[in-house]
Amino acid sequence: MNQLSNTGHSSVFESIKKINEQKMEYWSARELSKIFEYSEYRHFIPVIAKAKDACNNSGHAVSDHFEDILEMVDIGSGAKRNIEDVKLSRYACYLIVQNADPAKEIVALGQTYFAVQTRRQELSDEFGKFESDEEKRLFLRQQMKEHNKYLASAAKEAGVVRPLDYAIFQDHGYKGLYGGLGQVDIHRRKGLKKGQKVLDYMGSTELAANLFRATQAEDKLRRENIRGKDKANQAHFEVGKKVRQTIKELGGTMPESLPSAENIKKITSKNKRQLGNK
Repeated sequence: MNQLSNTGHSSVFESIKKINEQKMEYWSARELSKIFEYSEYRHFIPVIAKAKDACNNSGHAVSDHFEDILEMVDIGSGAKRNIEDVKLSRYACYLIVQNADPAKEIVALGQTYFAVQTRRQELSDEFGKFESDEEKRLFLRQQMKEHNKYLASAAKEAGVVRPLDYAIFQDHGYKGLYGGLGQVDIHRRKGLKKGQKVLDYMGSTELAANLFRATQAEDKLRRENIRGKDKANQAHFEVGKKVRQTIKELGGTMPESLPSAENIKKITSKNKRQLGNK
């Protein structure tokens, strides 16, 4: 039976997550291979090897994310034997799903899950540097500006060239994330005036969700070499929808239900004045 038939993809991966004595989370490579529907573990080993190479190439210590272990298991009639396994960090799982068979539906869902979790941790680490929600908003809004440029570039390569086409493309992403609401709907829902940008009135939680939508849409367009306006629009919608589904499964508030925040331009001006007075 398909693992997704009776549970969400987040709960599938959460169900096999383990916690070690140091309160650190990890996943078993053998269990993950079964979730990803590999018939035998030996077919999964090359995927782990590629992920280790990617980890090394990214400047991370492989040993921090991949721990080779021997595990004692029952083989019947009271007998036991050691089998090889690998303890995987969240980042290791993220690298593995990027190298697993993309034709498998569960792998595609795993890419979303581990990318969401990895990005959440990255943002959490960044947020630890900030003392206020205002600082978080300023950071995220700047990130949105940068990543929207990257997204626009990827969309252009896919065939989204004219300004009107790009507006439609962006609307598909919003509709996926906001349960069918487009940018005009969100603008109206926030009670904004003409010329006011919806991103400038989002709190840190809402900005974080949109930042993830943008980064993952860009990644999907490039990774899958998507070509054509319609396919690009559909890809952006699907990414937004998956981010929304993950928020739901994690028990978060839907973005359209989050309150509007103060115009971020006022915060920017206030920070500049404070810096000028120091």
